[in-house]
Amino acid sequence: MAEPGPGRAVTVSDVQQLVRRKDEIEAQIKACYELLEGQKGVGMHEPLVDAEGFPRDDIDLYQVRTARHNIICLQNDHKALMKQVEEALHQLHAREKEKQARDEAEALAEARSQNQSLPQAFAKVNAVTPGSPASVSGLQVDDEIVEFGSVNVNNFQNLQNIATVVQHSEGRPLSVTVIRSGRRVHVGLTPKRWAGKGLLG
Repeated sequence: MAEPGPGRAVTVSDVQQLVRRKDEIEAQIKACYELLEGQKGVGMHEPLVDAEGFPRDDIDLYQVRTARHNIICLQNDHKALMKQVEEALHQLHAREKEKQARDEAEALAEARSQNQSLPQAFAKVNAVTPGSPASVSGLQVDDEIVEFGSVNVNNFQNLQNIATVVQHSEGRPLSVTVIRSGRRVHVGLTPKRWAGKGLLG
């Protein structure tokens, strides 16, 4: 397996590969232990000679020695691999944190630049009657109005300006621009008669 090079960032698939390798090694270690178990339960440390110092003839000495040797090698590999997995995970988390911080900084910068380029509002919506033309158009409480048909911050004097535009536009869609949660939103509003008071509600 190709190890992640020093100049290359660790990826999730690198970690998955390392974990797969770890699982393989664990399976090999288990197989070696099972082999020892099958040789009269000889573990890692039981003597391989009898009371007189002769090699035991009730077990396959070559198999036992090979299994023991393999277990030691595999355990060393396993230890090294666990270290790699740990380091790879640390790198991934560190990168994730960096990315998060970057994303937050970008979002903040974007919000700031939007706030700077947002036009001046001249009125704020403090109530919208359910079912009214204003409600149907999607106007919401706390929307800050920056343009209402031909009325904007430069020519707005009082609410009478809006009332005039509304009366002249009955049944015709008006373009309304508001600032909602720091963003500019366009709403198409058609003043008309409805069950409640006025043409907007």
